[in-house]
Amino acid sequence: MKKKVVLIQDNKDILDIMDQVLEEEGFAVIPSLTTKTIEKIDEIEPDVVIIDDHIQGGKKGAKVIEELKSDPNTDEIGAVLTSTSNNLPQIAKECKANDYLQKPFDINHMIDVVKKNS
Repeated sequence: MKKKVVLIQDNKDILDIMDQVLEEEGFAVIPSLTTKTIEKIDEIEPDVVIIDDHIQGGKKGAKVIEELKSDPNTDEIGAVLTSTSNNLPQIAKECKANDYLQKPFDINHMIDVVKKNS
């Protein structure tokens, strides 16, 4: 069975590239430009959530991860924070993310991070 990835990014081009690469790697990807997908997390039951820290008109990615990690029903889901922020390692640690991807990132590194955390 394919591992499920909820992919939330603020940039459609980045979302499309990540979606395509992960699909080619054999993941079932649920892509979104908003955090609305998180409201259906119990139905989706993803193995990993990859979320950008700066989502337009939504919660910060770090806040979403913090909420996932503090809920016993979702704390086992792998969580990867993405951002261009120089403070990303610190932000990821504070929200209890499993890992992070500094933008711009290398595609092979992204694949490794997703595989490691799913």
